[in-house]
Order: sequence, then structure tokens, then C-alpha cells
Amino acid sequence: MSALPKPSMQTSSRDDAVQLNRAFKGLGCDTAVVVNVLGNRNASQRDSIQQEYETLFSDDLKKQLALELHGHLKKAVLLWMKSPVERDVTTLRQALTGPIIDIKTATEIICTRISSQIRQIKQVYTPTFGTLLEYDIGYHTSGDHRKFLLAYIDTTRYDGPEIERVLVEEDAIAISKIEVKKSGMDESTFIQIFTERSSAHLAALASAYHTMFRKELRKMLRKAMKGLGTDDSTLIRILATRAEIDLQKIKEDYLKRYKRPLVEVVHSDTSGYYRAFLLSLLGSKF
Repeated sequence: MSALPKPSMQTSSRDDAVQLNRAFKGLGCDTAVVVNVLGNRNASQRDSIQQEYETLFSDDLKKQLALELHGHLKKAVLLWMKSPVERDVTTLRQALTGPIIDIKTATEIICTRISSQIRQIKQVYTPTFGTLLEYDIGYHTSGDHRKFLLAYIDTTRYDGPEIERVLVEEDAIAISKIEVKKSGMDESTFIQIFTERSSAHLAALASAYHTMFRKELRKMLRKAMKGLGTDDSTLIRILATRAEIDLQKIKEDYLKRYKRPLVEVVHSDTSGYYRAFLLSLLGSKF
């Protein structure tokens, strides 16, 4: 569920484009206008604004934003202005080939996308960067992590809601056997289960694992794959990529787990127009 407010019938993409152009005039950018307009528009509206801006002013809105904004706000707004697949391929490329290789981010992007999205990412990645996603993963990762990621992007998974209870229980038993092994994990079993099963199956697996063995599956998984850190790059990526998908559920789950509203955390850990923009994506003015 989206965290953004529903589009207003009064909103005009042409008016928004004019407002943004006026915000860029003068000695400095009127950042409040940029945040108020773009932070409260959905994907369709943002696309229309970009088209109107180019038509009216013969200029690329994203290029102008890159010139006018700075720091974390610039990074957040520019990511927000991309299409979902553009965000994913840009983030993956940076994570896999940037100055600091960020395997956690690459893993997050890949493992939270359904099969059709993975196919689209691969189709866009090659013409955009002149290389295969598989090559970048293979070159910049190693060991079991490499095997896992390559298997994940090469496997077509069923994305529907139906599950096979018998297979769920078999997978739970297989994972329990992995956990008790003294010599280390059975990588092939782990990779097979977590790259070939659907999201619905894995959700049922977590429940079955807890019921059968009185243990939390996520705790076992942390031993194999370390959790994500929380920094500005992570915050920007999650809010920009999930705001129009399931950010409301993320907010609810965050509150349940940490007993503190995500909006409150973002407000306390950020400042200025950067804070205002992120709060807009969260559907809050605080």
C-alpha cells in the first residue's frame, strides 16, 4: 500500500512544471517548492510533469534538479524521479561497481523483486551499461553469495498465492537439518529453497518453521546473511523504491518490531528539506 496521499484532481502537471521553473530562478533554488511538488506526486504525475517541463522550457527537469539540489536531498529526489526499473538498475550498478562494493544493497534489490521485475532489470541493465548483470555479479561477488545471486536472477519463480503444504514442511525440515550441521551450511539446499520458491511459499515456510521447531527462521537466516545497516543511502533507497508499493506495511511492521513509528525515527535522524522530502514520501508532515 502506497504511503503517498491520493493525487488531487486540482493538480495540473503544467502548473507544477511552471512552479518548478520559477523555483529555479533567481540567486538560489526555492527548495521548499521542489519538495512540496515532487514529494507529493505519484509516478504518473511525475512523468507528466517532466514531459510538460521539457515542452514548456526545452530543458530536462532531472538535469535541472541535479544542478539546483545538493547532498542527501539531491540523491533522494533524483532517485524518486526515475522509473522503478531505472532506480533498480542504477542502484545495482552503483552497488556492484562503485568505489565501495555494496553487496548488501545488491542483494536487497534482487531478492525483493519478482521474476517479471528481474527479467525487466536484466533487459534494461545491458543496453544501459554495456554489460550483463550476471557478469557484474560474477566479477564483484564470490563464494556462496555469488552462487545465490546468480541462481536467483536466473530462476523463474511462481509469483501467485497458492502453496503446497507438503513442500513447505519438507523445506522446513531441510532447513532444520542445515542449522544443526556442525561442518557448516548445506549451501546447495539453502540456495535451492530461497531462489526457487515463491514469496507466498517462503512466508508459509517461516510460519511452519516456527510451528515445527519453535524457532524464528529470520534468526537462522541472519547467521547466513548479515542484516542491512541503516544509513542515509539505505533510507533513501527504501523510501524511494517502496513509497508507491508497500511502504504503509513497512511502517506498520517497523512499529511492531521496534515500538517506535518510522516517521518519528526519520524526523529525529534527518533535518531541513531532506527531512521534509522523506516525510512526504512517508505520507506525513509530522
